[in-house]
Amino acid sequence: MALSGILHRAPERRETLMSSSPQHAARSAAPKTHGRIWHDLHDALVGSHQDFTEGPISRAIFLLAVPMILEMAMESLFGIVDVFFVARLGTDSVATVALTEGMLTIIFGVAMGLSMATTAMVARRTGEKDPRGAAVAAVHSIALGILISVAVALVGGFNAPRLLKLMGASPGVIHTGSGYTTIVLSCVSIIFMLFLINGIFRGAGDATMAMRTLWLANLINIVLDPCLINGWGPFPKMGVVGAAVGTAIGRGTGVLFQLWVLFGSRGRIAVLRQDIQIHLDVLVRLVRVSVSGMLQFLVATASWLGLVRIIAEFGSAALAGYTIAIRIIIFAILPSWGMANAAATLVGQNLGARKPERAERSVWLTGFYNMWFLLAVTIVFIVFAEKLIGIFATDPEVLRHGTNCLRIVSYGYVFYAYGMVMVQAFNGAGDTVTPTLINLFCYWLWQIPMAYTLARTLQLGPKGVFTAIAISESTLAVVSMLVFRRGKWKQQKI
Repeated sequence: MALSGILHRAPERRETLMSSSPQHAARSAAPKTHGRIWHDLHDALVGSHQDFTEGPISRAIFLLAVPMILEMAMESLFGIVDVFFVARLGTDSVATVALTEGMLTIIFGVAMGLSMATTAMVARRTGEKDPRGAAVAAVHSIALGILISVAVALVGGFNAPRLLKLMGASPGVIHTGSGYTTIVLSCVSIIFMLFLINGIFRGAGDATMAMRTLWLANLINIVLDPCLINGWGPFPKMGVVGAAVGTAIGRGTGVLFQLWVLFGSRGRIAVLRQDIQIHLDVLVRLVRVSVSGMLQFLVATASWLGLVRIIAEFGSAALAGYTIAIRIIIFAILPSWGMANAAATLVGQNLGARKPERAERSVWLTGFYNMWFLLAVTIVFIVFAEKLIGIFATDPEVLRHGTNCLRIVSYGYVFYAYGMVMVQAFNGAGDTVTPTLINLFCYWLWQIPMAYTLARTLQLGPKGVFTAIAISESTLAVVSMLVFRRGKWKQQKI
């Protein structure tokens, strides 16, 4: 009822492009012929010079979302490829990758917070038709990223064995994997640059270039990983360390490609020699937006760890089932995150073009498309949950818990379809404080206590945790929509 009321109270002001109501907008959009669809798909994959502050909003969403979805899929592929090849080396090697990925979670949080601020600032300048301002914002982001990441690399690279021990690694894991962890942590500057420069591309509306970067990096990683791990051909046999070297080379090549595009005027945004200068006011604004963006991501991550702690009390089968289900969920909703990121770019650029109504319509329409997509995912999860979990597990208890998780969590998808878009819309406007506060309330003051109460006090076990996830995510969606409707994000300065 709350969702329906919010949607029906969406802005009624009309422009010639389309109505502010997402339902009306979807109905009023002219049906695409097969030729039109293939043409748009071609433009999305190859790139176009579309001005995202003009023209049909549905086409803008499509042109941005498709490459963003593929970009995110490629980013998730890094970890999958490493684990796939490393798994043949034994449990200590797999444990090394898992523990190192755990350390990288915090680093990813910092990089993503800075990347969100970068996207918002570059998108705003792009919408204002200020290419030099967008380039200056890009330069400041890169400079700040280098400063932070070099400090992290020095600490992490020299203390890898200690950090592994702190994470609970056994002596065998430390002996086997300290070289892997040292290389990965020493190369965090590459990870930062990959995140940040792709954030620059997305803010400028050049999602295709961000996608190509991850394609190139992953292709090199997929080729080098087995060669360096197993010593195929002229390559040395490096074991688990080879996975770190292959990933570093792949990501590093991706960064070189990004810099070639950025400083060579080969994309929608170009950095010229005169743009390489530091402006204190730009740096302060970037830091201010980035800090709350980092907290936003870390609050959500810490909440996930809290849920893992609660579920772990019910045994390894419950934890395994939950882990498998969450991995499936994360993979299945990648298109949703692509659409949400598209909304962030549209909001930033249209606010820069002083078209807040178009920015708002873009968000509602993106949420509407996302709702239909996640409704389809919900149906698949409810009907085929047991078969999907069965691909990864045969133990009856693991299968039971994983199936319950997949089904129960998916009940909140129709709401959360709007919630994830709204959160990214706030970020695209440069308002990273609001979603951070919403995350803090919905996750730490609502989700965690509810999960503990349902699971332990009411003795629902793991089902209680799964139910708390569905309820809290739905709550986050409704709260986000209500706050979004107030429209204060339209006055955000960045």
